[in-house]
Amino acid sequence: MGILQGKASSAIVAVTDIERARRFYSEILGLELDDEGMEGVLVYRTGATYLVVYPSELAGTNKANAVVWDCGADIDAIVADLRGRGVTFERYEMDGATYKDGVHDANGFKMVWFKDPDGNILHLNSA
Repeated sequence: MGILQGKASSAIVAVTDIERARRFYSEILGLELDDEGMEGVLVYRTGATYLVVYPSELAGTNKANAVVWDCGADIDAIVADLRGRGVTFERYEMDGATYKDGVHDANGFKMVWFKDPDGNILHLNSA
């Protein structure tokens, strides 16, 4: 077994305004705050893992996915709910994929991208 293979991991996202991030992650995404640490660090439980949100001047500089959620068959309902909460979705050109109502569909594998208020890219898929 690899040295880290049996260890849990967490996603971590930098934000510029911790209160704005708290509203987005708690109210818009509906995540439950599990812990609030030093210097405004927010820890959300997401399934069996955690999402850590912390203040940083470098927030939003990552141009790749920051967090991914495997939503399974619930993806369409989740996207509809997020749309109703004001989330706008990104559209990317992908060979072999269609795009409708925020959802990229590549032969039944669905993918969705949207950004938090700092521009961090959040990703949902139907895996």
